[in-house]
Amino acid sequence: MLTTDTVIENGKATIPKDLTKEIKSENLWYQVVNKKGDVIGEVNTPKNIPKHYTINQLLDIEKQKKFRDYHIVTELDTFLVQPTYYILGYKNELKDQLYDLYKNYSQGGLPITEKVPQLEKQLLSKDASLQVINNQGKVVSSFRMPKTKQQYEPLDIISRKIEKDKYESTATIFHDSKKNYSWIFHTPNKHQTISDYSIIRKLVIGAVVVTASVLLATISISIWNAFRYGGPLLLFTSWLGRMGSGNYSEVLTEKERKRVFRKNGKVRFQYRLYSEVIKAFYEMAEQLSLAEKERKQLETTREEWMTGISHDLRTPLSTIQGYGHMLESGHYIWNEEELKEIGQTLRDKSEYMVGLVEDFSLAFKLKNNVVVLETKKVDVHQLLQHIVLKFVNDRTIKNVQFSYVPVHLQPFIQADTRWFERMVDNLIFNAIKHNPDNTTITISTAIKNDQILIMIQDDGIGMDEETQKNLFDRYYRGTNTTEKTDGAGLGMSIAKAICELHKGHIEVKSTLHQGTAITLYIPLSTNQQPD
Repeated sequence: MLTTDTVIENGKATIPKDLTKEIKSENLWYQVVNKKGDVIGEVNTPKNIPKHYTINQLLDIEKQKKFRDYHIVTELDTFLVQPTYYILGYKNELKDQLYDLYKNYSQGGLPITEKVPQLEKQLLSKDASLQVINNQGKVVSSFRMPKTKQQYEPLDIISRKIEKDKYESTATIFHDSKKNYSWIFHTPNKHQTISDYSIIRKLVIGAVVVTASVLLATISISIWNAFRYGGPLLLFTSWLGRMGSGNYSEVLTEKERKRVFRKNGKVRFQYRLYSEVIKAFYEMAEQLSLAEKERKQLETTREEWMTGISHDLRTPLSTIQGYGHMLESGHYIWNEEELKEIGQTLRDKSEYMVGLVEDFSLAFKLKNNVVVLETKKVDVHQLLQHIVLKFVNDRTIKNVQFSYVPVHLQPFIQADTRWFERMVDNLIFNAIKHNPDNTTITISTAIKNDQILIMIQDDGIGMDEETQKNLFDRYYRGTNTTEKTDGAGLGMSIAKAICELHKGHIEVKSTLHQGTAITLYIPLSTNQQPD
């Protein structure tokens, strides 16, 4: 075991932890010596043991199997490139124990009668027995000996010391030459290997050990296969259960993820066979989760649309229904001016409802990419000037100041003028509708890289962060209850969709009580020369 377990590399001996632990637990010491006599590895070595051995010391050790106060077991390994010598040292504690018993419990070479109970207690604790013989080999005292031998021949004692393996117990002998008595200390023999009973017993034990080992190996392999192939199946069953309850976002729990993946993200050996399946599960879960989110979003959008349409239609319909009842009842006499006013109101509400239905239809078409643009190269300044003048000259718009600040260059874009105008109209109208009187609305342009920036800016009431975040959502009206709520709630959503159809994007920046700035980013035409 010493030569096979100890590893020699680069002139140093590495002793495994289990061997080190065993040596220390048995109160042994161990050294590995190279060809030059230097110790290249050791465990539990006492201070009085050298780190280098001379030739004479090694010869004495090999001859006497003792060194100083220690008994020695040696082994020489010549299979390595350099011969290596292994030394295992230990103390003969049995002789020390026997001497302590003789010193404490004897008088004149014989056991003290009064101390016999204590002596037997000591023997019991060591699972030992004791015989005292005189100079002629006769047993004069015996303690805890199941088969007491009454007489020893001279060679019996010598045989017990030399041929230890033949006996069931180890005999440690202390002879007091002055008293002519010998004490024989019997302890269990760990070296017995010769007797027929022992051989048969060891064969039976060996067969049982081999059978148990085969059975244990079979059970271990079965458990390992069940763990390897059954564990992942239980994992998938758990995930399918979560999927059945609609929890698509969690393929594996945190605990399961630690079981499947290492810290570096690689699949553990047990689950490597199923790595493709696990990957497919993640992809499927991602698709199911996305589909579930889209379904919920669609449901939310549908509810918002139904709520918004119902609200926007209910108000004008209530007005039309009320005037209809009043006209039908005949309880009132209307003059010409009042009838004109009623007619004007009915027409306004009807036009509003028609516009609502048109906006609803347009928003649906934009969402489903049904609208097809008929683009051409357009002078941005001319188009914006036309739109701003339209609002300036509109007499229904009062107490609002308009300003147009164009960039010095003459930029061109590819645009569908009808839809482009609708987009800018919605943004300007939104600034008018949601701000108080005497608000100034500034329309300006700038060029950045290959884009033109169209900014619609006002100095009105501004918006909070929540309103900015949801400004382009259909039917979002914000949380300001004092704000006017007439309109379909689709204008900003339509403006964003038209901007994206022109391959641009839209941004909003606003601060409460300081105003709002909406910026359109539209790609410039590749040809910037006038036609």
